[in-house]
This record gives sequence, structure tokens and C-alpha cells, in this order.
Amino acid sequence: MLSGLRTRLGSLSAATAVLAAGLLVPLAPAPPAHAAPGGDSPRFSQQVLFKAAQDPGYACFRIPAIVRTAGGTLLAFAEGRVLNCGDAADIDIVVKRSTDGGRTWGALQVVDEGAGDTHGNPAPVVDRTTGRIWLAETYNTGRTDSAGCAVPCDRTPHLQYSDDDGRTWSRPRDLSPEILPADWNSWYATGPVHGIQLTRGRYAGRLVFGVNAETWDGRVTANHAALVVSDDHGGHWRIGATDTWPVAADGTFRQKPSELTLAERGDGSVLVSGREQDGTDLGHRTQAVSRDGGTSFAAPFRDLPDLYAPQVQGSMLRVGDRLLLACPGDPDRRRTMMIRSSYDGGRTWDGADRGTVVTTDWSGYSDLVRVDPGTIGLMYEGGAVDARDEIRFARFTEDWLAPRRGPDPVTPDLARHARPAAVLGDPEETDGVAGGALEFDGTGDAVRLPYRAGLPLGTEDFTVSLWFRYTATAGEQPWLWMGGIGTSQPQVWLRGEPANNRVQALITVQDGASAPRTASVRTAGAYNDGRWHRAVLRRGAGRLSLSVDGTESSAADVPGSVSRNSPFGVHVGQRMDGRAFLTGALDEIRVWDRALSDEELTDPDVLRSPQDTVVWLPLDRVRG
Repeated sequence: MLSGLRTRLGSLSAATAVLAAGLLVPLAPAPPAHAAPGGDSPRFSQQVLFKAAQDPGYACFRIPAIVRTAGGTLLAFAEGRVLNCGDAADIDIVVKRSTDGGRTWGALQVVDEGAGDTHGNPAPVVDRTTGRIWLAETYNTGRTDSAGCAVPCDRTPHLQYSDDDGRTWSRPRDLSPEILPADWNSWYATGPVHGIQLTRGRYAGRLVFGVNAETWDGRVTANHAALVVSDDHGGHWRIGATDTWPVAADGTFRQKPSELTLAERGDGSVLVSGREQDGTDLGHRTQAVSRDGGTSFAAPFRDLPDLYAPQVQGSMLRVGDRLLLACPGDPDRRRTMMIRSSYDGGRTWDGADRGTVVTTDWSGYSDLVRVDPGTIGLMYEGGAVDARDEIRFARFTEDWLAPRRGPDPVTPDLARHARPAAVLGDPEETDGVAGGALEFDGTGDAVRLPYRAGLPLGTEDFTVSLWFRYTATAGEQPWLWMGGIGTSQPQVWLRGEPANNRVQALITVQDGASAPRTASVRTAGAYNDGRWHRAVLRRGAGRLSLSVDGTESSAADVPGSVSRNSPFGVHVGQRMDGRAFLTGALDEIRVWDRALSDEELTDPDVLRSPQDTVVWLPLDRVRG
């Protein structure tokens, strides 16, 4: 028997009465600072959907999920966190409804009340044959503080449904007997994001959503990512495609695919994109494909090192021949919500420089929905101060998204097996120390190398050599960046810091499961005199050394990998996150995967040979 939606006790308001009368309560648009470039327009608009200040009874809202019902109603779900913003306290699943394509929304109502426990991770899926809306969710015992669930966590999956366009919902039933194997006995999570119903081929009509889990045996010993499927319109569910990654005794593991988002590709296969966190593989996004309707994965999940994102849930939606991925574009922090496109079924994705920025605010979890044939909706966490400040809903047309762009101009990379490097912006060719060089204007000019397996330096010794010329007196002047960014991601970088009157180089390493460590070296001057200077950074014999024109400083090396478990890029003239660009010129950039001697650095035979070379950018010409 269906039970009516409940309003949170203590938060009864006039808005509830308005909803009961069948009217919709409009929300004020978000302030201009929240808008994408260009502000509200016929092609783009957004509003605040959930916020503690406007929805009494809750301290925080998180974890958005949204679907369009068979009747055309949008159902926007979230976790209503009663006591605080922690993940394991008193949490309800709440919903708002819109019958006009997301222009206005009804008042908040409770779908599943935690009553002191955690009821969360909403994963809705619409059966368009029956019209029934299914809502998978996960429970655990609640806490009164803001700490996380103690390991092993007593997480269990549940399911409820609505047959009246989301107005009322069935009582939740425990799905553990069907989709919780005995050894998935610690963390377990449904979604959180919408599931899908397959529309093509042999498995048309099948309902699919994603889960992830852990195995506990005195410690976490394995991570699991799986699809849950139903072939009888939700009457019965089972675990389908599963990918399991063991956790070593020292706590390290290759991958931990989680928070899975799904899209059916044009050929009927299912693309699965997941958050990747703390594995030794490179990247914070990982993906797999099922070619049998979610029964199995064609291959294990693989990481996407150059799809820059922080550790965060994301969401996918297919729009014609184009796949959309919504997630923050800053590779270090949850900010700059961005929508990126794939035109080949997810095999490749647009880089951050080609994505469409929704907001430069802090931003986190999201879900995408097709509002109508001409409109797309994005529900996402955002805030000027914290990504958890509020949940917003944006409406936009496909032509508001950045159009598909042709190939970038390129410059040769002479390292073995290397493809040409992309030239971004419009750096100018100029005279260099040996032939030509590139001059960067500080406003978007850069060179970015396409990812290949030979670029990460790992635990190896290495040598970087480059020539630079600049006159800037302020700002960060990045010359070469390899790896991730921030205080905890493995990386190598070399830059001018004229305001501090120095040149600095830094490495951050990860060694086993220990905390990241950093070593840096710097010069006594900035060398910003407009003349060419040679910088050499070496790691070897237990030391990290930096020399400019032969004057050297050094520091003790820190053992570990300079390229592990983080997004990975190689950038020239640009910080990895695009928040600083060089004003100056660069020439003859070389990276070797060993420590060269002083004699080798001036030996013409060594300088003409590609042996041991990871990067070799003469920067003497641009084509295309």
C-alpha cells in the first residue's frame, strides 16, 4: 500500500499547504555569481533548489539525483541532513517535484525518514513501460556527531517505488537478500545518481543501476563495483556485471571504482563511469563497458589520467550522438562545475579547456536529466564558500554547450613513440637559443602533451632541462608541470617566482600507503632579465638539485613516485589546473628518465639522441 509523502516534523509551513493545493512554489534565481559566463539567458538559467535557509528542519542538503518520469514530471531527490553535514548522522531522503520542466518546484517532502539513522544514496530509475519510478537507497545506523560510519559499516540496500508520478511512495523493502552478497560486509552504496532503462537490442526494457561495496576481514580486503539489474520491471533484482579489486596488506590497491553513473550508448552497450579514489593507477575517473546489458563487463575498469577531476561523484547523460559528463573540472578541489563531451561513446573526452563551465564556485556531486527534447537539466551541489552550501538546478539547451572543436595546432615532440603536443591559445613563434622558440602571453597560451604510458616518471631518477626568458615581476610563471596538483598529489614542476625573487622546483611523492611528502629547491634570484637562461632539475643519488646557468642548489630527495593516484598531465607554460600561465618564452624542453651528469648535459651526442628521453619539445615550429 502506498504511503503519502511526509513533511519533516517541525518544518510545516505555508509552502506545504500550497503544494497540497496542487500549486507550485517558485524559487528565486541564484545570485549572478552562481551563473555561468553570460548569466541567465534563454539558453541557460538556474536556481537554488535545496538550501538549509529556505528549507527548515535541515542543517544541510547533499547528494542530488534527478529523473524525468514517464508523465513528464521532474523528481529532484537529495539527502536532507538533519543534525549536520556529516555522512552518517540523521539523514532523510527528500524530494521536490516540478511539472513545468524545472522552471518552478513544489515544496520539500520526505520520501524516506531516517528517524535518527542514515537513509541516503538515492538512485532513482524510471520504468517507461509501466510508469513506475523505483528508488534504490542505502541505510546505516546513524550517529549524533559528524564523523563517518565506523568500519566495517552496517550498510544495507533498500528499495521503494511510486506509481503516481512521485506523489506517494511505497514502504521501503530491504533488498539485501537479492543484491548484498555475504562478503560485501562493509561499505555498500547505491548510486548515488539516476539509473537507466535499456532501450535497444536483446536487453531492451532492463532496469540498471550501479553500486559499490567493500569486503571486511579484520581490515578492508577488497573493493567491488557492480551493476544491479531487473528483467521483470523491478519485481526481482540481481547483481550483474562486477569488477573486484583486492586491497593489499599495506592498504594499497590499484583501483576503487565507486559512485557509478551509467549511459546507454548508441549501439546498446552500457558505458559506466566511476569515481576513482586513492588507487595506485593514475586519475580520479575510471570507466568500463558492458556489451551484454549489464550482465558482465567487457574488461576491467580503466583509469582516465588526463580527464581532470577531483575525487568526486559525477553524472552522465546521452544526448543524441553526444555523451555528457558533469563533474568539477578543478583536478585538486571540488570547484568549477563543468560539462564535458564525448563524441565517440566515451572512448575519449574533451579536456578541461574544451568543457563548458557551469560555475566557477565550489561544486560537488551532480546529476543530469533530459528535461525535454530541447532542454537538459543539471542538479548539482554548489556554493560560494563550500560545495555543500546548497543544491542548484540549471536548465540549458544543447547549443549553450561549447561546440565541438576541431584539432588544436601542434608542435613536435621528438621523444620516441610520442605524438605531437597540442598548442593552446596563440603563442607566437620567436627566436630561440637553437632555431625557434615559443612566446607565451600569460592569458591562456600553453602546450599540453597527450597522455601516453611513457610520460609518468614514477619512482625513477630524472633530468629536466629547458631554456627560459621572461621579464615578469609578479605572478606565478609556470614553465613545466608533470603530474597532479595541490598538496597531496604526486607531481613535478618548475617555475619562476619573480615576486619572491627566485626560481623554484618541487616534487611531491607517494610511497606505499604513507602520506605524501614534498621536496623543493630554489635559486637566489628570479632571472627575469629578458635574457635566455638554462634551468636543469635533477633527481638522483638521493638529492634533488636545481641549477640555472650552472649555479646549483640542492635538497635531500624524498623516495616515492612522482606520478601516482592523481590526474596526470604534462603542461608547458601553464599550471595543471589552468590558474596560472606564463608570460615569457621557452625553448628546448627535455626530460630524461635518468639523472644526467654535467658532462652529458653539454654532450652534443646526448643532446641529439632520443635515448632515455621522455619529453623532447624543440618548440621551434607550430603547424595546423
